[in-house]
Amino acid sequence: MVSKDAEKKIEQLQLYEQSLQNFLAQRQQFQIQLIEIESALRELEKTDKAYKLVGNIMVSSKKDDLKKELLSKKETTELRIKSMEKQESQIKEKATKLRTEVMEIIREK
Repeated sequence: MVSKDAEKKIEQLQLYEQSLQNFLAQRQQFQIQLIEIESALRELEKTDKAYKLVGNIMVSSKKDDLKKELLSKKETTELRIKSMEKQESQIKEKATKLRTEVMEIIREK
């Protein structure tokens, strides 16, 4: 039987693990988005005509305007990924510390 303190720490540890899984899934989505943006930028360099999706239709767009828009999206996505990586790192640190505390409590019993 573990103490109430250990139970609380184990519950907190589980919450950290769930948060890490959520961050991982979100970060993967942003990384996929980044790959798509980079691919679009490469394709844009190969063509003279540019189009963009607006809702369910494709409209003609100025190549330079579209490039600026894609570069802005790329920058925003990269910042989000970095922010998520930082948050992930902080949660991992907390989880590691908490895991160590829980193991010490369990060993004492």
